[in-house]
Amino acid sequence: MPFIPTAVPVQVPFSPGIPPPLHSLTISSTANGFSAPARGWNSFGLQANPALNPQFIFNQTGVIQQCDHLASTLGGHNFTYCSLDSGWSLPYYGDEHGRIDADPKLFNMTELAAHLHAQGLHLGIYVVPGGFRADRHKTILDTHIRIGDVCSGDNGLARCNWNHTLDGVQQWHNSVVNQFAKWGVDFIKLDFITPGSPDNGVHLPLNTSDDVIAYHKAIKNTSRPMRLDISWKLARDERHFHIWSKNADSFRTDQDINERGSNSTLAAWATVQRAIDNYRQYIVMHAGRDETLSLFPDMDNLYIGNSFGEDRDDLSRTQRFTIMNHWMGAASNLMLGNDLTNLDGIQLFTNTFTLSVAEFASTYPMRPRNPGTGFAYAKQLQAWIGGPDGTGKVMVLLANYGPDQGQGGFDTSLAGVHSVSVSWGDLGIRIGTYSVQDIWKGEDVGVEAQRLEAKLAEGESWLVMMTPVRSSSQWRFGELKY
Repeated sequence: MPFIPTAVPVQVPFSPGIPPPLHSLTISSTANGFSAPARGWNSFGLQANPALNPQFIFNQTGVIQQCDHLASTLGGHNFTYCSLDSGWSLPYYGDEHGRIDADPKLFNMTELAAHLHAQGLHLGIYVVPGGFRADRHKTILDTHIRIGDVCSGDNGLARCNWNHTLDGVQQWHNSVVNQFAKWGVDFIKLDFITPGSPDNGVHLPLNTSDDVIAYHKAIKNTSRPMRLDISWKLARDERHFHIWSKNADSFRTDQDINERGSNSTLAAWATVQRAIDNYRQYIVMHAGRDETLSLFPDMDNLYIGNSFGEDRDDLSRTQRFTIMNHWMGAASNLMLGNDLTNLDGIQLFTNTFTLSVAEFASTYPMRPRNPGTGFAYAKQLQAWIGGPDGTGKVMVLLANYGPDQGQGGFDTSLAGVHSVSVSWGDLGIRIGTYSVQDIWKGEDVGVEAQRLEAKLAEGESWLVMMTPVRSSSQWRFGELKY
């Protein structure tokens, strides 16, 4: 078991010009019992950008083709979740009891789940809050309660809004999730949750957090383990973060980064800058004191598995590695959004040593430490640190995001190659020498004392593990300081 310092819910003051202390920040088991973020594939990118992947058809055959490639190429690296996004289910009504049901023209869920499970994969599906308006006359399974008696209004998604104070609402959620369990579902993505999610032209209620609670209760009521991922940019205030933490396994920290409808790219670097800064804004809320979290962040899908040619506005190879560094370091879900039949960035997902660092971050997520001050502001030239663990080992990420393109919130516009340099004081770690390992190369790059430095081009980053160099007599858990 890793050594985790006792949480002390006290904000420690610091003096101007002196780097703030580095507090203990860890992630433990989630509400539904998961100790690592999900890895796998989600269909949304291919659905939203058909011009980039015209051969993909969102149906049983098309999904199985993608997921067979997931199993054969990445399944051995724990990329096991095959997740269907919006469009798999009947859009306007459910079955005879108003339960969410698959569109039979597209999917047979029992057969799909059995196919995936036979290859060691897991099935994920997409849902939104509310019951179907068209089903208001139907009776909830094993009750005498009509959906229309406990669900009213119109949220703009062809659904009414549940009154969670009334009997029948939890029974409906239980019936839906039990149906999912019978099919073999392993992952539920619950979208359009408020407060937080933009209205997006519909009529979302101001607060649908009770729907998250109801789905969690339904998962606990069934015998099949399931993840619950909530979207798409959730409120981070203490009250609602407590609800997300008690009921979900991961939550979105930003809006979609997919360039929906684009004919040139699945994701743009400016939007990635925004997603990174939204993670920064989230994690600094939990970096001012010792804290143990029980929720993984979701920075949205990884659109870094395909290159669409130099003539298109695509992410560069350097930027793709930087995205992977940040998603791993944040302990984010690692859900690919690309065409898996045409992966040209497979080394991003199959580097065993690199993925072991992702496992480290699953317990010790990174938080920002500005070079020169140790503060946590948005910077173009940035440093991040995860850990220390019980032995003093830390993960450090240095990055040059390039000039701000209007969405990242960085406060400078430096162009070209720059040196990113952090002292041990900036990072908040013990003074001494550290053995440094380059994560992607898996090589020792030497022993550093008091400072880490790298020259980085725009969009480039450097991810390392640093292990204290000392004799056993020089280190005891009781001496761990931040």
